[in-house]
Amino acid sequence: MKSTPARPLWQGRTLALAGIVLFAFSLRSAVASLSPLFDHIAADFELPAAVIGLIGTAPPVCFAIFGLLTPALERRFGLERLAVVAMAVVAAGLVARSLAPNSGLLLAGTALVFAAVGTGNILLPPLVKRYFPDRIGLMTTVFSTTMAVATFVPPLIAVPVADAADWRLSLGLWAVFALVAMIPWIGLAVRRRADGADGDIEQASPRVFGRMWRVPLAWALLVAFAVSSTIAYTSFAWMPKMLVDIAGVTPATAGALLSLFGFMGLPASLVVPLLVTRWNATRLLFGIAVTTGLAGFAGLLFAPTAAPWLWVVLVGLAPLLFPMILVLLGLRTRTHEGSVALSGLVQSGGYAIAALFPVGIGLIHDATDSWTVPLIILACVVAAAIPAGVVAARPHTVEDDWERRHGAW
Repeated sequence: MKSTPARPLWQGRTLALAGIVLFAFSLRSAVASLSPLFDHIAADFELPAAVIGLIGTAPPVCFAIFGLLTPALERRFGLERLAVVAMAVVAAGLVARSLAPNSGLLLAGTALVFAAVGTGNILLPPLVKRYFPDRIGLMTTVFSTTMAVATFVPPLIAVPVADAADWRLSLGLWAVFALVAMIPWIGLAVRRRADGADGDIEQASPRVFGRMWRVPLAWALLVAFAVSSTIAYTSFAWMPKMLVDIAGVTPATAGALLSLFGFMGLPASLVVPLLVTRWNATRLLFGIAVTTGLAGFAGLLFAPTAAPWLWVVLVGLAPLLFPMILVLLGLRTRTHEGSVALSGLVQSGGYAIAALFPVGIGLIHDATDSWTVPLIILACVVAAAIPAGVVAARPHTVEDDWERRHGAW
């Protein structure tokens, strides 16, 4: 793969840098700002457990569906204009759910938000590749760290704002960030149109996305992304109850340990992309993710009370695959259309697989009245990253894979 000569980060692309940061922040703050307010919302209208369950399942489902649709939408509208639309829909969804008079409309507004976020998830790696081809590792660090910050900041201030004012204000205020995030992309869309580059994307072949299904590298990245997402979503759904049941901790301690699990994503998002781009540490990072994940689940399985915080930390390191796959979506492609198609396949497929596990693990636990089988299943999920890592760690692109097997790209 040819490397792009580096140029100063700010040179001619300050607007793109601001746009990527604001875009990434809005994607995660929109997701993380609702669940802490369920008690406040329930004081105004009934919030059935079924609706809460659907809200919890909605993110990976919407991410999967709109991940599949995004490459076609991007071909029609282009990256910048679709980014504007995604932020506009996020803002509209946030306002709609803040004004919801009942649980049904709250769910509808939330689904609208997650649909737009699903599109935004796919757009970020190609946006980085377009505007920062010489700084893919650094910019992936920037936006994945921004996402990590935007995941734990809203829960910290959601309840205080709701207590001081109202839960509707607490939910709706995040729409401001989505509206601000539109401004850089409007400017960049206008600039590209003025430069005559606006038609580039519409000419991209729709067959490229179909080709990804026949490329082993694309499948390896999809599996790795699915492993990371499965561990993350299943842990957020079930780790507190699991720790109370098998480690004997209090609910408050279990909540603190879940926060510790979530916090592990912050250092990973800071260092992993740079390790991949500067030192080609993909194979090493796959090894760390698999080893720590297996060790953490083994600890929960065989000695849960010995050091529950250690097991949580070890399991929390397994999703370091997430920022690594995000940077590989840029590094493992040569072309823009390949980047969009690969991002769509990997993220939509990975989230679709991940959406099955929180529900499935709960059903298995209820059927067996034990956490043994669920923990074994999760350990097997982690082990699936081993063959994926063997393929993904080789420094080649999806275009290389296709050309080696099927001829010209």
